[in-house]
Amino acid sequence: MRTARAIAAAAAAGLALAASVATGEQKDSTAQEIEKYRAALAEDNPAELWEARGEALWKEKRGPKHVSLEACDLGLGPGVVKGAYAAMPRYFEDTGKVEDLESRLVTCMVALQGFTPEQAKKNPFAGPGQKVPMDALVAYVSSESRGIPVHVSLAHPKEREAYEMGKKIFFYRGATHDFGCVTCHGANDKRIRLQDLPNLTDPAQARKAYTSWPAYRVSQGEVRSMQWRLNDCFRQQRFPELEFVSPASIALSMYLAKTAEGGVMSAPAVKR
Repeated sequence: MRTARAIAAAAAAGLALAASVATGEQKDSTAQEIEKYRAALAEDNPAELWEARGEALWKEKRGPKHVSLEACDLGLGPGVVKGAYAAMPRYFEDTGKVEDLESRLVTCMVALQGFTPEQAKKNPFAGPGQKVPMDALVAYVSSESRGIPVHVSLAHPKEREAYEMGKKIFFYRGATHDFGCVTCHGANDKRIRLQDLPNLTDPAQARKAYTSWPAYRVSQGEVRSMQWRLNDCFRQQRFPELEFVSPASIALSMYLAKTAEGGVMSAPAVKR
């Protein structure tokens, strides 16, 4: 199996990475080994399994209305998936809101399939041994924007409002440790353990980072969405939990996406 070969190759790269750390090689050398580790999985990305499951869920008749999501409008017209993720978050006339991919999927699950909002938002992130629809749907839709540049509009007043709110959230510091997004991602050459931290205020670095999410996390064996990434960052900052598809989470995504404008989508990518 291609995925099995990829995992074996990644394991070999992981051993090389461990050896690099153990012998005390310089930061650049360790960073190179991390890139080799990612490259070993990239050709046969396990996220393909989530993408296939997500495509099947997109077409499957589900919910109380027993219909598929094939009429869902992600911003480019009903049923159009190609390139949709690269232009999100965006304002939607039918809801009067700025929505990211996950919140738009919730909207469609409620409007088209008849789920309640609570049902559509239940268990959005996979736990040990779980496979949840949202992860797979996000993997599928985002994969349909691979190779397409990020282009997020600020034409509507609510889009501009979301961007400014997201910017404020990014730079806000608080909670018990006086942390904020900017603490880890506001300057060059920061690092935690083996992980280089991109400066997300720098468009070049933002493009590289943002366009790789959602991503397959090797350490967890799961595909993780941008909503999950932001939620986990809030946890590490010791902030109150970031509510799934809340206006704050969408605004923060809007700020990051606009900063990454022009970057070419590569998601779902591979992360350690």
